[in-house]
Amino acid sequence: MKIQTTGSLVVFLAVFMWGHSFALSQTLSLEDFRVVYGEENSGKHIVFIAGEREYRSEESLPALARILAKHHGFRCTVLFTLAEDGTIEPQGSNLRGLKVLDEADLLFMFMRAQNLPDDEMIHFDRYVNSGKPIIALRTSTHPFKIPDGQWREYDSAYEDKQYEGGFGRQVLGETWVAHHGDNHIHSTRLIPLPDKTGHPVLMGVGEMHVQTGGYLTSPRAGSWPLVMAQPLVGMSAADAAHPALYAVPGVWTRLRDVGAKGRVLTCTHGASVDILDEGLRRLLVNACFWALRLDGRITPDLNIDFVGPYRPTEFASHAWKRGVRPADLAGYKSLIMPGESGPVPAIYSERMKARFKKWETIEANQP
Repeated sequence: MKIQTTGSLVVFLAVFMWGHSFALSQTLSLEDFRVVYGEENSGKHIVFIAGEREYRSEESLPALARILAKHHGFRCTVLFTLAEDGTIEPQGSNLRGLKVLDEADLLFMFMRAQNLPDDEMIHFDRYVNSGKPIIALRTSTHPFKIPDGQWREYDSAYEDKQYEGGFGRQVLGETWVAHHGDNHIHSTRLIPLPDKTGHPVLMGVGEMHVQTGGYLTSPRAGSWPLVMAQPLVGMSAADAAHPALYAVPGVWTRLRDVGAKGRVLTCTHGASVDILDEGLRRLLVNACFWALRLDGRITPDLNIDFVGPYRPTEFASHAWKRGVRPADLAGYKSLIMPGESGPVPAIYSERMKARFKKWETIEANQP
């Protein structure tokens, strides 16, 4: 017998599916959105937010958090955007638990195009207005897409002259402008400025090479560049500088002008594969000490070894590992990143295979 689909049945099914999805989202607790490294009250509290779809922040941030917790005694909370079933879904805006920012000493963010509910955004706004320190990676220059409503000035496209460029331009020093070199075609050489090599963030750091293409930047007044980003003609560290793409600021600092007058550092790189470069990894670890005004604890040989196995996914939109919950990353021995790979173009996959031997060496030398 042929079943007739009536309008009433369609409405019923739509309501049922909405109710089912709503029920699923309501079953997630705030703890489901986070993983915590380090003991409570063990040291300064760093809150990491991973919320962008392409550069595998859900891998690089927990890896950095483990280093800072295990080797250096910080308490590190990492927040993720989740699907309704509680697995990590980087392209979404289902991010909960920002109340933890109320007790944070440092915000370390890697976000893009988020539009969070009021009861979450209020905690982010409170932290920003406190003037506490911020470290921001890559897409964090355009972390919000909020075209209207109470928080619209956070949008990277905000045009009011009083807050032009939104959070990125006003707080970090730059908003989204353009790519400066093509991802997966032009890698980037990061070159410390000669007159800034004595800065605490650059202690023990030389030239760096990262896989992500550059961002075009011109940080606003009150920003102090530390590192220039030079696009290369190819993906190898030995490749020449691109003749048509000039070096631009790739790492810079600012000082907040409100509240605690906190320090700010922005880096236009930091993808999962970027932190395989020891120089960039050291720079980001140093930056956490510096942002927390713990400059005296920075040494050229701070331990920046990965904690537990780290096998990052080649960055690409939609290429995140499926089926992974924040709890799967708990402890210091779990793999970053487990799960089934999303669609990664073949050329990227081949590039990752070429790195396997290096990873195996790193893991073999871990205690």
